[in-house]
Amino acid sequence: MKLGPTELIIILVIVLVLFGVGRIGKIGGELGRGISEFRKGLKAGEGTDANAENSDKKA
Repeated sequence: MKLGPTELIIILVIVLVLFGVGRIGKIGGELGRGISEFRKGLKAGEGTDANAENSDKKA
């Protein structure tokens, strides 16, 4: 079951009516910040894992 452009527009209109434009903007901003923090955490975790592997090899 694929969604065509008409169905997507109808879903978008329903979401706008239910939540309002302002609230959707806030949700989008919070989602973007959450993704950014997640990526920062992944990068920080990669450095920690590399250090742990080097310590294991030395021992």
